[in-house]
Amino acid sequence: MADLNTLLDDLAAESAELETLVAPLPPAQWARPTPAAGWTIAHQIGHLAWTDEVAGLSARDARTGDTHFTELLTEAAARITTFVDDAAAEAAGMPVPDLLERWRNGRKALAAALRDVPGEAKVAWFGPPMRPGSMATARLMETWAHGQDIADALGVHRTPTDRLHAVAHIGVRTRDFAYAVRELPVPAAEFRVELTAPSGALWSWGPPDAQQRVTGPALDFCLLVTQRRHPDDLALQTTGSEAGRWLPIAQAFAGPPGEGRKAGMFA
Repeated sequence: MADLNTLLDDLAAESAELETLVAPLPPAQWARPTPAAGWTIAHQIGHLAWTDEVAGLSARDARTGDTHFTELLTEAAARITTFVDDAAAEAAGMPVPDLLERWRNGRKALAAALRDVPGEAKVAWFGPPMRPGSMATARLMETWAHGQDIADALGVHRTPTDRLHAVAHIGVRTRDFAYAVRELPVPAAEFRVELTAPSGALWSWGPPDAQQRVTGPALDFCLLVTQRRHPDDLALQTTGSEAGRWLPIAQAFAGPPGEGRKAGMFA
């Protein structure tokens, strides 16, 4: 993977590109529904703002030894099924200029906090702890995925970039998690994933001679692992039965299995 500074630069660029979509919208348009049930554009940006804030909180704890994020985890455990949605709803209720400023400030503070994490320290999270580079990758993945929800709500096509490499990487690395979170047996064999980048480069993971394979456009794979498109609507090819079973359950994000999108929803 890229180094931390490159990942943070990509995260900043992804966030700035998304901001160009939402900043010009009149406040009434922020109430437009997105494909995520019950979430408006304001919910999507509110979720990103809140998540950047709590990731920054955890990164600062990794430097100072404080336990603010641990206390937040205890609060989350008490209402685990509604905690994230409640935070998004609370943020969505803010005046639009205030929410935009909160999001800008939170992502800048997060980048600074991740750069300050000492040595080999890990950053606590709702799933396993992560090194700063992995946290930046996860934030980039989420920013791109929630940005896709907003683009879909607005009927806008986003030109994919090679920043998708980080999204694809986390999608490959979370293969075993996707099985485990569904209480399914994790395949013993490694998979080969070969993707064509937006630039035309070939990205690959896994042994070249693996019998279980996934190939296709990187954009489609990223839409798959973030569950923004149904597998039937993507130009991904599989070789091997286990690779075929992975596609419908692939998930790059922490937490319980998502519902994803229905087949033909964006045909």
